[in-house]
Amino acid sequence: MSIKVENVSKIYGTQHALNNVSFSIGEGEIVGLLGPNGAGKSTIMKIITCFIPPTSGNVTVYGHSIFEAPLEIRRLIGYLPEQNPLYTDMYIREFLRFIAGVHKLDNINKRVEDIIGITGLTPEANKKIGQLSKGYRQRVGLAQALIHDPKILILDEPTTGLDPNQLTEIRSLIREVGKTKIVILSTHIMQEVEAVCSRAIIINHGQIVADKPTGQLHTMRTNRYHVEFDNDAQMSQLKQITGVKQINQLSPRKYIIDANENTDIRKTLFNWAVNHDLAILTIQKDEESIEQVFQELTK
Repeated sequence: MSIKVENVSKIYGTQHALNNVSFSIGEGEIVGLLGPNGAGKSTIMKIITCFIPPTSGNVTVYGHSIFEAPLEIRRLIGYLPEQNPLYTDMYIREFLRFIAGVHKLDNINKRVEDIIGITGLTPEANKKIGQLSKGYRQRVGLAQALIHDPKILILDEPTTGLDPNQLTEIRSLIREVGKTKIVILSTHIMQEVEAVCSRAIIINHGQIVADKPTGQLHTMRTNRYHVEFDNDAQMSQLKQITGVKQINQLSPRKYIIDANENTDIRKTLFNWAVNHDLAILTIQKDEESIEQVFQELTK
């Protein structure tokens, strides 16, 4: 894995901001970092970017330890903070040339034009940053984070305050960038996670309470099925199906079946129905929204 966080803790006085946190992230992953205020999200990002050291544990980024090679790690990272730090009196090209110079890039003018095209800044490229809308300012922030072609992009609340059209454009840009880079996206917007991220890490009180592909978050807190047969089914026989935990009968043909955690009973249920000369007319698995899962894990 390209980023390895191993048993990281961070203590401020008597407060544990992080408590023995471990996870790994590989190339091509867009990971949503979720949690309530004060959960430890910013602390993790500051440790990965070598801004602060952990109290214990270690982080390696492409084989470099944060203790042994912090400058090498910083060269690999592009960062867009929540409060986008831009020089509003500078023109877009002027600002990006300045940032490219900080990174000591070769062929600066070509790289600036390339990144203007990549981030969709071409229509506004001749303006001062102070004349731009919030959406285009975010694009400038992304451009400065990407101009040195980092392997890792860290975004802190990148779509706050954008209108629906701007949201769609920035999310599309993040997805495109995430095909070739690691993207860590800190956000409070659950729809953002569903729209952009391939995986979500939820943190609460300094500990990871969930680390799942986003498609699996909907079902991690429930494993319930609504089933309707074409004829009367015997409840006593249904209870004997492997993985079934509890059954509520709504009518002779309709049931709510609770299954054991991490057990998908649908195939077994279909086979059982065939063996008992029954047909399943409908079967629906309950899903919770990511907001519900988040609230249950962090309340």
